[in-house]
Amino acid sequence: MATMADLDELALSLPQTTKKQTSDGRPEYYVHEKLFCCQRGRRKDAVDPKTGERLDDVLMFRVPDLDVKELLLADARDIYFTTPHFDGYAAVLVRIPTLEQIERTELEDLVAEAWLTRAQKRVAKAWLAEQV
Repeated sequence: MATMADLDELALSLPQTTKKQTSDGRPEYYVHEKLFCCQRGRRKDAVDPKTGERLDDVLMFRVPDLDVKELLLADARDIYFTTPHFDGYAAVLVRIPTLEQIERTELEDLVAEAWLTRAQKRVAKAWLAEQV
């Protein structure tokens, strides 16, 4: 079962990652000033299907390409979703409460993939070489 603490630990373990907090305390993770993962604020394009209220518990993860996005969106567990705002954009959304439905290793892969989309090529190549 993955948690927000796991997300923080995993993201910050990647080379050259920095964490910023928004004014209301939401985390944003960057590599070389490029965002790769964050907790989104309330937006009109992400609403609770039961209450219609704007969601404030949504994480955004960049993914390598639209094919990976479609693969994740097809996951039968309904963990990953998107909104019209992300049409044509290589990113998936995850609600924080659904983190408990995934293993820490799956979150680790998701964070690493997101980081790899934004890291400098030489930094990414060196990190990948260390993983074998």
